[in-house]
Amino acid sequence: MQNHFLVHGKLVFRSYQLKLLALLGGLLILLMTTAPAWSESKPFMDPLIQASKARAELVQSVQQSVVHIKVEQKLVNVRGPFQNRPRQEGSGSGAIVRSDGYILTNHHVVGEADKITVQLYDGQELKAYLVGTDPATDISVIKIEGKNMPVLQMGDSDNILVGESVIAIGNPFGLSHTVTFGIVSAKGRTGMGIAEYEDFIQTDAAINPGNSGGPLVDLEGKIVGVNTAIFSRSGGYQGIGFAVPINMARRVMNELIENGQVSRGWLGVGIQDMTPELAKAFGLDQAKGSLVTGVMPGTPAEKAGLQKGDVILRLNGNTIENSNGLRNLVAEARADAKVDLDLVRNKVPMTLSVRLDERPKQPGQADVYSSTKSPSPELGFAVQELTPEMAQRLGYETTQSGIVITDVKPDSPSFNKGLRAGMMIVEMNRQSINSVADFQRAARDASTEDGILLLVSTPQGSQYLFLQAD
Repeated sequence: MQNHFLVHGKLVFRSYQLKLLALLGGLLILLMTTAPAWSESKPFMDPLIQASKARAELVQSVQQSVVHIKVEQKLVNVRGPFQNRPRQEGSGSGAIVRSDGYILTNHHVVGEADKITVQLYDGQELKAYLVGTDPATDISVIKIEGKNMPVLQMGDSDNILVGESVIAIGNPFGLSHTVTFGIVSAKGRTGMGIAEYEDFIQTDAAINPGNSGGPLVDLEGKIVGVNTAIFSRSGGYQGIGFAVPINMARRVMNELIENGQVSRGWLGVGIQDMTPELAKAFGLDQAKGSLVTGVMPGTPAEKAGLQKGDVILRLNGNTIENSNGLRNLVAEARADAKVDLDLVRNKVPMTLSVRLDERPKQPGQADVYSSTKSPSPELGFAVQELTPEMAQRLGYETTQSGIVITDVKPDSPSFNKGLRAGMMIVEMNRQSINSVADFQRAARDASTEDGILLLVSTPQGSQYLFLQAD
């Protein structure tokens, strides 16, 4: 469990909605009547009974394609009372997605396993092997030997609506083919810290340890999500579960089956979300889109002419709500794909075509240094020239020049907006800052009352900050 998240599972429903509505209406009528009237209103129970039976029949059909996954993994550097235990065991869930035995599940269920065993609905146990795994989305594919196996059809997660009924099927606590029922609580959940690429469906269908990798199905009996995690302070169900949308999982699954790995597109830019303050500073009506904070040399972005300060609003006609949305859309495109970016530069709309490249490995983290120099009363922070020794200590290039923040006054507008010692100031109000002299000239014309737009950089990337006095 990390950050109160337990990696787990879920499911969804759709075509019997009218029956379910009738069911709820019938219940309301019954609750409003007297006890004698209950027996006299038996015909009103018919829609309820029919809907209940239809759902039960659907569940029975779906269960045929849900499997219980058992894994074993060698223990490394084992200490304490379990030091003589050679392996650790775990379990999860999965769904058969092809009649020849391909199974969709989570990376955290099987990605590190040395031995995988699959238990079918009829109790039969079969050995499985790992076809491919993708930690970035927490999706894996395994395979068992078989023919004409019951397949769970895939739906369209883009079309599900908040409030739709969903069903989760899995093996919580080893209890095979457990079924829970709920609704879609939200869509597009990000920033959970569960996976690198996040676009989760949130559900209140009860999910517990062992549900991971199980299907979330709609009322047509089609997968709309792969149950992945729960939010819990106790380790058990608290009404908040998350599933990887099937449209994201399907693309990953197909690539794993075809190539054994996933190809992702890459722009080569630093980005951040727009805020109302940044939207105002960049002359935009809405705080939507993704703000480019830097362009790496030699990347597709640089070759296409993208610039720092561009605000990307659409990719191939798809609206960009935030930076996570842009990252997901770029990643979903293949490494050699050509995409059109609609953006705003200096308040002028334009379109750029970009040929994406293969996404490289992420750079490592670096420590942030702080000093004891006193901050400016007006701005709330102090700066100095970046020396080679400082650059080495902070994780910057030793040949890099510029100015670095040495101290930030606590509870100042700068501190509250995220400015910290160790950050480099690259721009102030769209003016390049290469020296303390540049900074002083720009600062003379700047005021926190009117607002100051800063572009700051760390070894991990760049971002814009808008400082304004309360």
